Amino acid sequence: MTEPLLVDRTDAVVTLTLNRPTAMNSLDVALKEALRDTLAELESDRGCRAVVLAGAGGSFCAGQDLREHVDTLRAGDDNPLDTVRAHYNPIAARLASLPKPVVAAVRGMAAGAGASLAFLADIRIGGPSTSFLMAFAKVGLAADTGASWTLPRLVGHAKAVELLMLAEPVRAEEACRLGLLNRLTGDDEQVLPTAQELAARLAAGPTVAYGAIKRQLSVADAGTLADALAAEAQAQAICGATADHRAATMAFVDKQKPVFEGR
Repeated sequence: MTEPLLVDRTDAVVTLTLNRPTAMNSLDVALKEALRDTLAELESDRGCRAVVLAGAGGSFCAGQDLREHVDTLRAGDDNPLDTVRAHYNPIAARLASLPKPVVAAVRGMAAGAGASLAFLADIRIGGPSTSFLMAFAKVGLAADTGASWTLPRLVGHAKAVELLMLAEPVRAEEACRLGLLNRLTGDDEQVLPTAQELAARLAAGPTVAYGAIKRQLSVADAGTLADALAAEAQAQAICGATADHRAATMAFVDKQKPVFEGR
C-alpha cells in the first residue's frame, strides 16, 4: 500500500510530501491523520530543525477529497464536517505553532484546505504553474484549516473577503505580489529544491530563536503593544539563556562566523 505521506530526512531538514498525486494530493482521512500525527512527533524532535511541506507530482494539494466526503454525506452522518475538529484544526494548530521554520514548496494548484496549509507555512516558494484557489464557497462552505486567520494577515481583510467569496484562482505572479508567495522560481522543477535549500539554511540557524519569533508574531498579530512587549521579554529571556546566543555573541566579538546548534 502506498504511504499517503512521505517523510524524508536530510540532515536536520524533514520534507513531508503529500503523496496522492493521482488525486492532486487531495486530503482523505489517511493523509490527514498521517500529517496530523507526524507534525505532533516533529514538534519535540530535536533532530528536526526545519520542515518542508510539498506535494507529489504536479500539484501541491487540491484540498478535501470530495469523493470521500460525498460518501460521508450519503451515509447521513449527523456531523459530516467533523473532520474540521478531528483533523484540520489540529493540523493548523501544529503547523502554526511548530517551534521550527516551515517552508512550503507550492508547485501547481493549492486549493481549499490545500491553500490553507500553504498559508500556515512561514515561507512559501512557488513556480510558474503555482496557483491558489480559495474553493470553499464553490461547495457551499466557509473557510477552514486556519484560512480565516492566515489569509487576512497575508493580503489584508478586504482582499481576503474577495478571495474567499468570489473563489477565483490567483496565478503565480499575482500570488507573489499579494504576499501569498515569498519567492517565485522561473522553473517548476526548481520549486522543491529551492524550498529545501532555504530550509537547510534555516536548519543551520538559531532554532530556539526562530521558534520564539513565530510565537512573538502570533501574539503581536492579535494583541496590544503591551502584549507584544511582554512576549518579547519572555522570548529574550528564553533565547538569552541558549548556548546558541552565547556562542554567536562570542563569535561576533571574535570576528568569527557563528555555528548554531539549535539549543
